Amino acid sequence: MMQKIFTTVGLMILFTCSVIAQDNLLKELEKDQKGNNKVTGAFKSSRVINGHSMEMLGAGMLDFRILHRFGPVKQGIGDLFGLDQASMRMGFDFGLSNDLTIGFGRTTFKKEYDAFIKYRLIHQEQAGTPVSLVAVAGTSIFTYKSPDPLKPLTFNDRTGYYAQLIIGRKFNEAFSLQLSPTLVYRNMIDPADKKTIYALGIGARHKISKRVALVVDYSLVANGLPMSVGTNPLSIGVDIETGGHVFQLHFSNSTGMNERSFITETTNSWSKGEFQFGFNLSRIFSLKK
Repeated sequence: MMQKIFTTVGLMILFTCSVIAQDNLLKELEKDQKGNNKVTGAFKSSRVINGHSMEMLGAGMLDFRILHRFGPVKQGIGDLFGLDQASMRMGFDFGLSNDLTIGFGRTTFKKEYDAFIKYRLIHQEQAGTPVSLVAVAGTSIFTYKSPDPLKPLTFNDRTGYYAQLIIGRKFNEAFSLQLSPTLVYRNMIDPADKKTIYALGIGARHKISKRVALVVDYSLVANGLPMSVGTNPLSIGVDIETGGHVFQLHFSNSTGMNERSFITETTNSWSKGEFQFGFNLSRIFSLKK
C-alpha cells in the first residue's frame, strides 16, 4: 500500500510541475553553455542508470527522482513477466553549487535509506582539460526488523558506506564514457564474505537522436563476488527526453538501487535470463531566481 501511495504522489508531482520554471532553467543552461569553455551534456542525468554519472546539478537545482524495478521477466505471463512485483526508490538531489551536490533517498527493498555528497574536482573543457573528475561518498542504513528476535540488529550492523572517483569524458556530441573506481564497506555480512569490496564502474552513453540515447551501466567487482553466488550488475537502457523530464527505460539483473545494494547484492544472471524491466523518472526544479 505504501509503495502505491509513494508512486501515485511522485507521479502527481512530476506531471503537475510548472512549465515556466522549466523554461527558465533551459534558458539558463543554454546561456551557461554559450558563455564558457566547459563541456556539458555528457549524460542527460546525474545518474547513468544505477550509478552516478559525471554530470552535476546546477546551483539551486532540485532533482526529484523515482526509480522502479519490477520482478524477473523469466517468471512469464503468470506474473505478467515480472510486472506483478515491484520495488522502488524515491530520492531528492540538490545542487548546493555547480560543483557540489547532496542527495538522499529511501528504497522499499530492505526499507533502506541512503545519502551522498558529490563534488566535481575537474571539469572537462573544449580546449583544455580532457576529462572530468568527480568524487562521491555515501552511506546507507536498512531498517527492516531482524529475522531473529533473539539477535537484534544494532545501528552499526545496519550501515554501509562507499567512496567513488568518476573519471569521464565526452568524446563528441554522440558518445560519452566514464570509469568509476569504487570502494564499498559493509558492517554486517555473511562470515564467508568480505566487508570491503572493490569494484570498477563503467558507464557509457550513445546519442541516437536529439532526444533519445542508449546507456549502459556495469560494475565489475574486483576482489571476489559476495555471497559466493553473486554476479556483476549490468543495466542497459534508453534515455528519452520529454521537455522537463528525463524518462529512462531499462533492463537490469540488479534489484538494488544504491551502491551498497547493487554492487554487493546482485545475484541474478543475464546468461540465465534473470533480469528485470525497470524505469527511472527525473524531474528538475529550479529553486533560485
